[in-house]
Amino acid sequence: MRRGEVWWAEFDERRLVVLLSEEEPTGFSAMQVVAPAQADISGLGIEVAVGVPEGLPFDGVLRFGIPWPGFTPCTWLTTLSREDLIERAGAVSTAKLSEIDDALRASGQRTEWTQAAAARLSEIKNSLRQRAQTDTEGTDVHGAAG
Repeated sequence: MRRGEVWWAEFDERRLVVLLSEEEPTGFSAMQVVAPAQADISGLGIEVAVGVPEGLPFDGVLRFGIPWPGFTPCTWLTTLSREDLIERAGAVSTAKLSEIDDALRASGQRTEWTQAAAARLSEIKNSLRQRAQTDTEGTDVHGAAG
């Protein structure tokens, strides 16, 4: 079990993780592979794509939230024990690991809250609300009876 390897781990269900550290006394630092955001999160977070080239059965991302004053960034960074790791699924390349390290460093830097950032967050929220409303309208169970 080495830094850069992709493993299946047991959480509430079986999930893919990328190991970000070698084993330490507290365990492995790892990040869950998640689905890409359905909105542009630039300025609020960073996504590093991982998928089939790394041996995964699907394409996903490692998502790093950028900390803003007054907000807690959502993160999928976790610590796992050797017992939590079920099966090796693959490994990221050295170049991909470098990209992950850059994203991790960038996400650790506090950022000034600006009007542009607030506007960007509002834009993302509105986009997600519109998508949810469209999805709800498309699944109306009270349609006309025939």
